[in-house]
Amino acid sequence: MKSKSADNAAPDPSELPRHVAVIMDGNGRWAKKRMLNRVKGHERGADTVRTVVRTSREIGIRYLTLYAFSTENWQRPQTEITALMTLLKRFLDSETREMIDNNIRLNVIGEKERLPEDVQNVFDQTLSATAGNDGMCLTLALSYGGRAEIARAARAAAQAFKDGQIDVTEITPEYLSGFLYTAEIPDPELLIRTSGEIRVSNFLLWQIAYTEIFVTPTLWPDFTREEYLDILKHFKDRERRFGRVSS
Repeated sequence: MKSKSADNAAPDPSELPRHVAVIMDGNGRWAKKRMLNRVKGHERGADTVRTVVRTSREIGIRYLTLYAFSTENWQRPQTEITALMTLLKRFLDSETREMIDNNIRLNVIGEKERLPEDVQNVFDQTLSATAGNDGMCLTLALSYGGRAEIARAARAAAQAFKDGQIDVTEITPEYLSGFLYTAEIPDPELLIRTSGEIRVSNFLLWQIAYTEIFVTPTLWPDFTREEYLDILKHFKDRERRFGRVSS
């Protein structure tokens, strides 16, 4: 879905989703269309990240989760992975001060231990520096996979049962949710995917059970503040029934 009526005005704060999740797709295709190296697409995509984060904080989004690097992305060429890791470090170095000044707390979900040690160190520094912020929670999904996250939660529940801490009947959806990376974050009300691909790509599989999904053909480096605001305005027109009938 891509609306044609975008403008600069922010939507009514009372009608905003509390949590927005984004599958940032299309960096490689953006570069290919311009006969550039894929890394140039990722660099341009980092500019879009800044725009979306700043806009979200400005208008009052409480939680923003960005799918930055999946478990499957480790299968990409090593040169591209190395470039992406360097870009992550550069992004954190340049944005930590702004996150502090704008009361944004950084959060990371996924198998962070698989990241290069120098990248982990930079993340740890930024996580520590922003830990006391409570204006907005910016979550980066890195080395993240939804199925792996659910399996991780299932193992934790199984261990609790094995240790005699719970009865098998106590393993409810609510109980399992407590073992997810996002245990302290509300489920997203809105998921945006750029580039026109109509799939969720192993992202927040548990959490998006009743999330509203917007797909735009815009490639991530071309995704603008105006289009983002327009999608947020159209979110309020979605009827969220959660399995019930219309009132």
